[in-house]
Amino acid sequence: MDGEDKINMTKNIMIVGVGGQGSLLASKLLGHLLVTEGYDVKVSEVHGMSQRGGSVVTYVRFGEKVYSPVIDKGEADFIVSFELLEAARYVEYLREGGKIVVNTQTIDPMPVITGAMEYPENLVEKMENKGLQVDAMDCLSLAEEAGSAKAVNIVLMGRLSKYFDDIIPVEKWKKAITECVPKKFEELNQKAFLLGRES
Repeated sequence: MDGEDKINMTKNIMIVGVGGQGSLLASKLLGHLLVTEGYDVKVSEVHGMSQRGGSVVTYVRFGEKVYSPVIDKGEADFIVSFELLEAARYVEYLREGGKIVVNTQTIDPMPVITGAMEYPENLVEKMENKGLQVDAMDCLSLAEEAGSAKAVNIVLMGRLSKYFDDIIPVEKWKKAITECVPKKFEELNQKAFLLGRES
């Protein structure tokens, strides 16, 4: 995207995960960053049974003027997924040429826990075999390296930031982290962000 077009095109990001994984902080951070960069931003959260490990989906849309907070199938530029099965569950929302940024961690959904189904194998390969662009990494290990397993969300944001270098400098992301996380966790989150970005 060159300078003239960068703000006119609406961009669509879906953040998908399991309740309790921190996807709401990720969407808050993203929304805050984009607003401070002068974009019109719409953020919409759709909860499954988030308290019990159900799906949590957040839509983040930004551009010069955004009218609807909802992302339809085939419209997402990015799917940012906290968990492998959740990424596979929402691939039909990805537009052609879109990217999936995914944590390779697996969290068994209720049907797997109860034995009603098995957790699907080789999900990254299956998505790639469909011609999808998948950027998969072990965000949990990187979060633990930063100092807390709970920082998976910020590791993912670090990874996502690489794809926006042409419109949002890395320093702006780091400033947004400073403004969105409690002071006592700032250093940990900055480290998680950089680990996600540079791995």
